[in-house]
Amino acid sequence: MAAEITEFDVAGLNVWADPETFEVTRERIAEYAAATNDPIAAHLAGDIAPPVFAIVPAFDALMAPVLDVVPIEIFGRIVHGEQDFHFHRPIRPGDRLTSRARVIGYDSVDSGARVSIHLETRAVDGELVNEQYLIGFFRGVNAGAAVGEQVPDHRLDTALRDQAPVAKVVQHVDTDQTFRYSPASGDPMPIHLDEQVARDAGLPGIIAHGLCTMAFTSWAVLTELGGSDVNRLKRLAVRFSKMVLPGDDLETRVWKTASTGNTTTYAFDTGRVGTDELAITDGLAVIAD
Repeated sequence: MAAEITEFDVAGLNVWADPETFEVTRERIAEYAAATNDPIAAHLAGDIAPPVFAIVPAFDALMAPVLDVVPIEIFGRIVHGEQDFHFHRPIRPGDRLTSRARVIGYDSVDSGARVSIHLETRAVDGELVNEQYLIGFFRGVNAGAAVGEQVPDHRLDTALRDQAPVAKVVQHVDTDQTFRYSPASGDPMPIHLDEQVARDAGLPGIIAHGLCTMAFTSWAVLTELGGSDVNRLKRLAVRFSKMVLPGDDLETRVWKTASTGNTTTYAFDTGRVGTDELAITDGLAVIAD
């Protein structure tokens, strides 16, 4: 168990933070698609948003509720542990979206503390567009026993790796990827943009945004198994495991796990080509048939 004892505030659980509103434009969708090397024509034209674009309208709403639970002195140590999108419909140009978030629980594992966050994004008429579950991770922190709810499970059965995948996609992370992704996503974190800041943080240099890597996996799954139709993607979840560097070559491997008659469920992971390192584990995608 992590050694440092830190008291989290249980009174902050299930308290919705103030909502944030976002106007979706065709240009912003197209910029995001280009910044994630998305090959799907409808995304590049801005006709309909790629799935992971859902983080863009929600970005400013994500962290506010964490401050109601986590002590301010450790807040700056938060890293993105998991991301899980539940799609009710795709985002389209002209949408005026409102996002709000709440912390639903926290727990501790050997390496640190996890804060579970639930977020919902709605259209102006109240229609639920998507829900997001994510884990904020604090390395070396012990929050004590589990309190509240945790995010939905999406663990990959490791025995699948002994089977042939139904799809493999190799992708290249461009040397300027982070400089394109940062403005397109609205994520200004300097570890993705400033070599010295990244090295001062103990990193080997600039690292890619985790959600950019997740966006790579989304179009890999869609192009190979979803007919390049974002309307068919109902859920997409990952656990961020290892850093990705500009210039890396990645391989996403996908296995079919279940079929209900209406949807098919796939598991996937993403690793750096030529190594055993997995940048993304516990990937899950649910696609309408």
